[in-house]
Amino acid sequence: MTPTKPGIVTVSLNSAIDQTLDCPGFTAGAVNRVASETRTAGGKAINVAAFLAGGPTPVTATGFLGSDNAQVFEALFRERGIQDRCVRLPGSSRVNIKVVDRAGGTVTDLNLPGLRVPEGALGMLAERLEALAVDNGCFVLAGSLPAGVPEDTYATLTARLRARGALVVVDTSGAPLKHAVAARPDFVKPNAHELSELLGCPLPGRDDVVRAARQLQATGISLVVVSLGADGAIFVGHEGALLAVPPKVEVASTVGAGDSMVAGVLAARLAGRTLEDCARYGTAFASGKLVRVGPVPPSAARVEALMPYVAIHPLGSA
Repeated sequence: MTPTKPGIVTVSLNSAIDQTLDCPGFTAGAVNRVASETRTAGGKAINVAAFLAGGPTPVTATGFLGSDNAQVFEALFRERGIQDRCVRLPGSSRVNIKVVDRAGGTVTDLNLPGLRVPEGALGMLAERLEALAVDNGCFVLAGSLPAGVPEDTYATLTARLRARGALVVVDTSGAPLKHAVAARPDFVKPNAHELSELLGCPLPGRDDVVRAARQLQATGISLVVVSLGADGAIFVGHEGALLAVPPKVEVASTVGAGDSMVAGVLAARLAGRTLEDCARYGTAFASGKLVRVGPVPPSAARVEALMPYVAIHPLGSA
């Protein structure tokens, strides 16, 4: 799982702006006063780009952005040194609003509709990806699909990119994931619920999840990582299978935790590390992100400090 060309491209078809409103005592149906507000560029692939930026491999972001509110994304790209190759479309990228009442311990989500991709835009993006594949060897296709995009889009893009010798990572769910795995990406990261949905069977226990992950990996996907939330993640590759359990850390925000896992595991894999090292590094990277709000990677020193506290449990061959 080592690409022949340097460069990572993350592909975000349904980018989002995460708007957080700090609203003490929030009450539905009443006038509420907001104490503070933050806006960050989001979406799975955008987060992965932000987590990988600044590392040894150049990072490019592409996909669709609404031209009306692209400035938030452009600011992130400039700040993190990410090459911007996104296609601008008329309208606004979707906005996900979180109303946080810290005293009451509640979070209320208000998710606005996003872009509808016009006819011809997807073909334009596919051509851009093939051009980027000339100099970039790894592509991350992550996040949900916007209105107007077929459910098999990730599968189509995976096949085209793999035909050009690229390594492809897919992190999505539902029908887009089901289509995508048929195209055999190199690395997928469902959670246990998404894996159950994908295979069409319940996975009530950890052993069931492990068997399902092995079944998926055996179809020709080099690396399958199944997130178990706070219980860690199951890693299945050609070297075997193991469970990585994170250390307990203070949690500021779980938003983007799965994306940080993808970034950490991918960075380790591209560096040629073993399955165990990838599990340890990816888990430590995700744990280090939990203490930060927004798509901000943990420092290298923080990741190194956490790695010895990641518990690794080899899983049997059953």
